[in-house]
Amino acid sequence: MTGPPMPLTEDGKIPPKPVTQGYYPERVFLPKLTWRRRLARRVLHGVARALVRLGARCEARGLEHLPERGPALLTVNHLGDADAVVVFAHLPWYPEVLAAMELNDYPWVRRLLNLYGVIWVHRGRPDRKALRMALQALDEGRIVALAPEGRQSVTGALEEGTEGAAYLALKARVPVIPIGLTGTRNDQIFPAWRRLKRPRVTITVGPPLRLNDLPNRGPAFRRALSEGTERIMLAIARLLPPEYQGVYRDKVASGR
Repeated sequence: MTGPPMPLTEDGKIPPKPVTQGYYPERVFLPKLTWRRRLARRVLHGVARALVRLGARCEARGLEHLPERGPALLTVNHLGDADAVVVFAHLPWYPEVLAAMELNDYPWVRRLLNLYGVIWVHRGRPDRKALRMALQALDEGRIVALAPEGRQSVTGALEEGTEGAAYLALKARVPVIPIGLTGTRNDQIFPAWRRLKRPRVTITVGPPLRLNDLPNRGPAFRRALSEGTERIMLAIARLLPPEYQGVYRDKVASGR
């Protein structure tokens, strides 16, 4: 749960990205794949599929682009609370998820995510421990999922991406799988449910991209992070209709 979308500022500008208040490194670790956790993930996967089947009219495209196995990095636009359920329901495996530390403030969400096993991350700062855990997961051949915008969109369309996804892709040299969602905003999902309607949702998986042509260390790495983030966000934007492309709409329209 991320709560309702944040309002724009009084002058109509997008508010700055959130910063986690407090520092809780003891909560950040790579979940062990015990038999209990594997069982919990299988059960939760079944629940997610049932919820999507019963609660939405979902159209899935490009599922053939999902790899058979890891390592890989899944990058998804973040519109609302239903995003994770919709994506998870369409995956053939159970990814490691980078989850915002603030979700610990919701007891039932905290219990559910700890049952599944996530990599908690402090937002708005370089969380080196979370990045190390994600890199370890990729090194072990796992698949890692994250929302590179760093929060639920406040506009209902793509915001500027943060550099965490590009950092992981560059350091681990793994393919990035872009995923675009539509119809999952809270103000679309919950009102439809209250009217006993099944909202229309789409999930589109794009072809993998690699950042192997960019430097992953040295003085040029800073520029590589910026260019890599741009590539990842444009790959997601191209999977979305214009009204969802947000700050990347003009670049997509120009063919970048």
